[in-house]
Amino acid sequence: MSDYLETPQGRRIAHDRTQGKGPGVVFLGGFRSDKEGTKALALEHWARAEGRAFLRFDYSGHGSSSGDFLDGSIGAWLEDARAAVMALTDGPQVLVGSSMGGWIALLLARDHPAKVAGLVTVAAAPDFTEDMWIGFTAEERWALMENGHVAQPSDYADEPYIITRRLIEEGRQRLVLRSPLPLPMPVRMLQGTGDTDVTVEVALRLLHHAEGPDIRLTLVRGADHRFSTPDCLRLIEASVGEVLQRCPGDA
Repeated sequence: MSDYLETPQGRRIAHDRTQGKGPGVVFLGGFRSDKEGTKALALEHWARAEGRAFLRFDYSGHGSSSGDFLDGSIGAWLEDARAAVMALTDGPQVLVGSSMGGWIALLLARDHPAKVAGLVTVAAAPDFTEDMWIGFTAEERWALMENGHVAQPSDYADEPYIITRRLIEEGRQRLVLRSPLPLPMPVRMLQGTGDTDVTVEVALRLLHHAEGPDIRLTLVRGADHRFSTPDCLRLIEASVGEVLQRCPGDA
């Protein structure tokens, strides 16, 4: 059964924590995903086998946490992630960010580098709200501004995603590809070439934009946005293991 953390903003964040050695590993899920997803559970199993501390949690409006998804924003979910990492982990952590979680992990690494021992991104989607706005038709932009939301189809969900005006406008305050992005810790980026939600071009843009001494991008031919096949899961685990080996504080 999950435990709950109340954030400084009054939101209740559901989480599952595994005790173990540090640096610990924290999984940050994607847009509309939760802590019970395939990657989160597989990485938890790996961490247990390694005796490694591990944390997975739900942003507000996701999974078992409080709040309405449509009231959320990148900033609110960043606050949730910051509260969880700061309150529920000891010492520097390796952040594993999937899709939107990759964006949030990058924000945490930029803002709190002393707390981030390493970083692994999986189909990271930095600045996706702004890229989405740029890609909207004139009709979609009008609908978003007039109605406050617009529906967008997805290859990975039965129902369309509802994109709110708040999400787009607030996201502009959290962009990482339009300003310097120092990443002094070891970073491993994973990306599938068959991903139709986040393309290889986004991964290459992030690779070229980020600044750091130990940043690598691995492309997996044909892998889609889920990145959850057995081979993909093993690659995530291996990447986390490699980052941990390069962390000066690995115990």
